[in-house]
Amino acid sequence: MFPPPRHLLHRSRTLAVRLLALALTATAALLFVQPPPAKAATTPPQIPVPTAPMGWASWNSFAAKIDYNVIKSQVDAFVAAGLPAAGYRYVNIDEGWWQGTRDSAGNITVDTGEWPGGMSAIADYIHSKGLKAGIYTDAGKDGCGYYYPTGRPAAPGSGSEGHYDQDMLQFSKWGFDFVKVDWCGGDAEGLDAATTYKAISDAVAKASATTGRPLTLSVCNWGKQNPWNWAPGLAPMWRTSTDIIYYGNKPSMTNLLSNFDQTLHPSAQHTGSYNDPDMLMVGMDGFTAAQNRTHMALWAISGAPLLAGNDLTTMTSETASILTDPEVVAVDQDPRGLQGVKVAEDTTGLQVYGKVLSGTGNRAVVLLNRTSATQNITVRWSDLGLTNASATVRDLWARKDLGTYGTSYTANVPAGGTVMLKVSGGTEAASSTYSATSTGRYTGVGATSTGVNVVDIAYTNTSSTARTATLQVDGQTPTTVSFPPTGSAQGTVSVEAGLSKGSANSLTLTGTSLPGLGAITVHPIPGTNGSLITGRQSGRCADIYNNTITNGTQAELWDCNGGQNQSWTYTPRKELVVYGNKCLDAYNLGTTNGTKVVIWDCNGQANQKWNVNSDGTITNVNAGLCLDASGAATSNGTNLVLWSCNGGDNQKWTLT
Repeated sequence: MFPPPRHLLHRSRTLAVRLLALALTATAALLFVQPPPAKAATTPPQIPVPTAPMGWASWNSFAAKIDYNVIKSQVDAFVAAGLPAAGYRYVNIDEGWWQGTRDSAGNITVDTGEWPGGMSAIADYIHSKGLKAGIYTDAGKDGCGYYYPTGRPAAPGSGSEGHYDQDMLQFSKWGFDFVKVDWCGGDAEGLDAATTYKAISDAVAKASATTGRPLTLSVCNWGKQNPWNWAPGLAPMWRTSTDIIYYGNKPSMTNLLSNFDQTLHPSAQHTGSYNDPDMLMVGMDGFTAAQNRTHMALWAISGAPLLAGNDLTTMTSETASILTDPEVVAVDQDPRGLQGVKVAEDTTGLQVYGKVLSGTGNRAVVLLNRTSATQNITVRWSDLGLTNASATVRDLWARKDLGTYGTSYTANVPAGGTVMLKVSGGTEAASSTYSATSTGRYTGVGATSTGVNVVDIAYTNTSSTARTATLQVDGQTPTTVSFPPTGSAQGTVSVEAGLSKGSANSLTLTGTSLPGLGAITVHPIPGTNGSLITGRQSGRCADIYNNTITNGTQAELWDCNGGQNQSWTYTPRKELVVYGNKCLDAYNLGTTNGTKVVIWDCNGQANQKWNVNSDGTITNVNAGLCLDASGAATSNGTNLVLWSCNGGDNQKWTLT
């Protein structure tokens, strides 16, 4: 480096003296005037998403025995009970209103003796009370009243197949705001559910555009053909199970818990799309107040649609207070729109469910005791995705703060009952933020363990309507995400995504009208952590095909992707649990070579217990045989079976 000329040296010295004087002056000034503190980087606000529908439906109490007067009396009782003030909006007329007759043009006709003024008259009456009206049909040619007569003779032709556009437009012209489409005919005819409901969804959209009246579609195919895989984007709600109560039966806790277990598909529920475990039985004969509260708590923690099914004209004030409890309803209707997940089961039957709520450091919690004795159940902040910093615990039913606790809270929970809490003011566990590597694509996304994570997606949507995109996480089933308007500022919506341990995860958003996408932020929910079971020979993972939850579904090999159907929790009870409630099972207590390895409701039997051995084998406790990739095959779809342990690499597994 060359020295500067002499005249520049002189100028530099003069400038240095001046700068030194200015610095001394500034330093002195700082002794008297401190600058404002630096502002923390702002986090885009969470954008509220459409919440799950709330209302009342006629089926549970009246089956097909309905007419104008029955519905009118329920509407009057609905209003008198204060349900609208609690957020209940829909009065839904279920099966039985139509006996399958059409005129020469194919238009639905009804018995005007039972429905004076036709169906538009009852819709008008519902609207006159400031409420929304719902109606019912079937996806097949013949509806449920034909296959399962319930209080009326069998009625052929009471389905909408062949008339989807015509019927949806008719419903909208009559003034209905909601349509439930059942699956009796579709099931009997062997229709493809995804294709069928896509056509119905298109017909609903056309009808809404024609009349200007939005029509909410309820997909009701009982969880068959796995609607959580394809219904997001087609409808705001889809049934995940069979009916919660059958005609002529009384409410059952067994049915209640079964429907709740079948509705937990957190990756599908987001941005205004909801898993539906069926209507409520709260307030029906046969349930105690404690059982009613358990019912409400489980539906609320899962963010389910709340459609009461009791006879409102005979409802007690106690039942009304349970249905309208503002803090419990607020959990269900949380504007972040996520589903609660199981985060702990330290002892069989003592379960903890947590739901990530809007805001920072807020969680709803349900402690569920499935045993026959009163037990203590503990919720740990760390399982909820919070640090061990102190947080406030509130009993939601009592509407009472219980105090501030540092790492956990333990409650005494009655046999078969629940305690419902809100944990607030907690400190969120460390999260990670990722910018897109290309439009809509985020790579190198990390997770400390395989399991469910909350992913906040920052975006800008300056239009007046929501935009949609298809989200693909690794090789999992894609889902449709909705992005409500944000104005000119950036906001976030949230999804729950299964990620694999490590930093090789990718999330991709595609679509023809993407919003302006920003960064994503990943928040772990450690209580959901599990492991991939990876075959040494194949390099593929133990998988339950197509996110199926049916008992008896055989496990298989598939490309590892970290989805909920590949995340296995090895419990202290030697169970390998998937979906939070299904155990890897040697079918029918089999002990011979070739016994199918399936999923089944966890029941504590020895055929659901496994030894994970240091040599990489996994042996069934009951059979003493090894978990084996059948025929030493390595391709996707290879079935998993039991086989005599032989040291082969198709019997060696790694849990990560």
